[in-house]
Amino acid sequence: MSSTPLPVGSPLWLQIATTLSQDILAHQLTGRLPNEQALAARFTVNRHTIRQAVQHLKDRGLVRIERGRGTFVQEDMIAYRLGRNSRFSHSLTVQHLVGSVAIQSHQAETASDAVCALLQLPAGSSVLRVESLDLANGEVVSVCTQYFPLPRFTDFRTVYRNSSSTSDAFRQMGIARFSRVLSRVSARMPRLEVAQALQMGRQQPVLYVESVYADESGQPIEYGITRFPGDRVQIEVTPDTL
Repeated sequence: MSSTPLPVGSPLWLQIATTLSQDILAHQLTGRLPNEQALAARFTVNRHTIRQAVQHLKDRGLVRIERGRGTFVQEDMIAYRLGRNSRFSHSLTVQHLVGSVAIQSHQAETASDAVCALLQLPAGSSVLRVESLDLANGEVVSVCTQYFPLPRFTDFRTVYRNSSSTSDAFRQMGIARFSRVLSRVSARMPRLEVAQALQMGRQQPVLYVESVYADESGQPIEYGITRFPGDRVQIEVTPDTL
């Protein structure tokens, strides 16, 4: 591998950071950065100098370091607005991102007391549980668990598989209007399968967003849990959404 000439007049690590930042901003460097050995060979320096350069890029918000996985270029943050009448798919559309859903599994089950309470169902009621992934421009940005009351949503699993979003599936089920009646946001450590799906380390917390949606009559129709990588998605709350 041929070495890359560096600008002069500043510490080596800063020169390397400047060169790498230019590559990132020009979209010539995307995804995962080469490892320390490869970068040290490229710039003909030792690994300690590379670590200083990478730390500087991290401090500038240009890269993120995932323990055990490497260093990645930091993509633009996706804004998720917690609106009364909006969902994550709406936020993607506003940001000109192509959203889609990849359903991983679905099954009917007896709901826990907590789920029954949120959906205003009698104890021991059955619900449809759906596990899915939200994608933006083809990349996984969230891991979702959704609960829908049965028997009202018996056919929902089939409709959902042929829809681009939950909102689209609701419309096909004859639910043209719905609203968010509850939102809770917390930070939690991800389970292994969640971390793997989001391509992040298990030591990094996820944004854990719980939402309940109701139809026009006020009857809850969905309780959902969405897990977002905190360094790629930000939650927006404005006065009109409170």
